[in-house]
Amino acid sequence: MSFMPVILWSDALVFLLISAISTGAFYVRKREHLLLPWKRVARSSVALVSMLVLSVFLIVGLLDTLHYRVALPQSSNGEKVYSPEVLSAFDKLVGPLRTHTEKTYSAPFALHLYAKESMTDAQGNVVREYPRLQYGGAHLADESGRDADVLKRALVGMLAGSLVGVMLAWLLRRRYKQPALTVTLVVLAALIGAIINLSAVYHVLGTDKVGQDVLYLSLKSIRTGLIIGTLTTLVTLPLALFLGVAAGYFRGWVDDVIQYIYTVLSSIPSVLLIAAAVLMMQVTIDTHPEWFDTSAARADMRLVALCLILGLTSWTGLCRLLRGETLKLREMEYIQAAQAFGVSSMRILSRHIMPNVMHIILIALVMDFSALVLAEAVLSYVGVGVDPSMISFGTMINGARLEMGREPVVWWSLASAFVFMLVLVLAANLFADAVRDAFDPRLNRTEGSV
Repeated sequence: MSFMPVILWSDALVFLLISAISTGAFYVRKREHLLLPWKRVARSSVALVSMLVLSVFLIVGLLDTLHYRVALPQSSNGEKVYSPEVLSAFDKLVGPLRTHTEKTYSAPFALHLYAKESMTDAQGNVVREYPRLQYGGAHLADESGRDADVLKRALVGMLAGSLVGVMLAWLLRRRYKQPALTVTLVVLAALIGAIINLSAVYHVLGTDKVGQDVLYLSLKSIRTGLIIGTLTTLVTLPLALFLGVAAGYFRGWVDDVIQYIYTVLSSIPSVLLIAAAVLMMQVTIDTHPEWFDTSAARADMRLVALCLILGLTSWTGLCRLLRGETLKLREMEYIQAAQAFGVSSMRILSRHIMPNVMHIILIALVMDFSALVLAEAVLSYVGVGVDPSMISFGTMINGARLEMGREPVVWWSLASAFVFMLVLVLAANLFADAVRDAFDPRLNRTEGSV
C-alpha cells in the first residue's frame, strides 16, 4: 500500500529541535570542560533511571511524529488520491488498539459493556443485559476463564519482556554499571511486555464513551504533552535569557525597561491572557479554512500557536531569576577584575555569567516542562487548549469530567491520564534535580561524586 509522507508544523519544529540537540551534543563531546558535568549526570542512578523512563515517552512521541497519508483506490481516470486521515508510524505499530473500538464504555479487562441494553433472549423476551464486547476477550469461549487467561498472558508477556530487558542490560553493562538502572530496565521491559501481550486481546485500560481504547488515547496524548513542554521552552528560553541577563548585568535604564515589561505582563491574569490570545488565533484559523488541506493540519496549527502563546506569556519567572542571579554575579571579584582589565561585556557574559547561570536555566526549563504539561490539561478543561479533535491529556480529563458524575462512575479515563502525567512529570523533575546538582558550580563536588 503506497502512502504520502506528511510533515506538519510541529513535526518540522521537532526535527529542528533534534538537529539542534544533536549539534549541541557533538559540540559538548569535543570539549572536556563542558562534558564533565554530563559525566556526573551519567554517574547518578536517579538521573539514569529517570532518563530511562523519559526515553520510553520520547520514543512513543517520536514515532507519533512520523506522519503519512494512505493512498486510496485509484479513481476511474487513474488519478492517485490520498486519504484525508493523517496517520503516524505509531498508529501503524499499534493498529489493533486504534481500530478495535467498542460501542461505548467498558471497564479495564472487561468482557461486557459498562451499561445495560435491551436485548432479545433465546425465547424472544426483551431483557436488560450487559452486551458482550466485540473485541475485548472475544477469543474466550468460556467467560469464567478470563482471570486465568489474563494471568497467563501477563506472565508470558513479563517473561518475554524480562528477557529483552536482561539482554539490553547486558549490552549496557560496560558503559552503565549502576544496579538501579539494570533493575529498572528489566522491570520496565517486563511491564511493557505484559501490556503488549494483554492489549492484543483485552482493553487493558478500558474504553471511553465512543468505544476507543483508553490505553491508545493515553499513549497518543504523550506526543501532545511533549510538544507543548519542549516547543514552548524554545520560545521561553531566548526571551528570558537575553532579557534577564541584560537587566542584571547592564542595570540602569535597561534594567528599568525590562522590569517594567515583565512586571506589567505578570500583573495580567495568565489564564485570561492566554484565553484571549487563543480565541483570536482560533478566529483567524476559522476564517481561513483554505490554509489547511486536512483536519490534522488545522489542529496542528492550533497546537503550534498554543505553544507560541504559552512561551510569550511564561518567560517572566525565569527572566526574574536570571536577573537576580546576574546582579549577584556582577559583584563577584573575578567579574570586576575582568572589567578592570578591559574585557568586553559580551565576553564576560559568555565566559563568566552564562556558565554560572546554566544550572538555573536547566532546572527552570525542566520544571517549566512539567508545569506546561499540567497547564495543557487545565487549558483544555476550560476550552482554550488544544483542538478538541486532538488527543491529549487535557482532552481526556475534560471528557472524564462528566463521566465522574454518572452512576456507576467511569473512573478509568481520568485515572489513566493521571498516571501517565504523574510518571512523565515525576521523571522529568527527578532528572532536573540530578542535572541541577551536576551543573551547579556552588556545590563543591569532587569529580567522582554522584
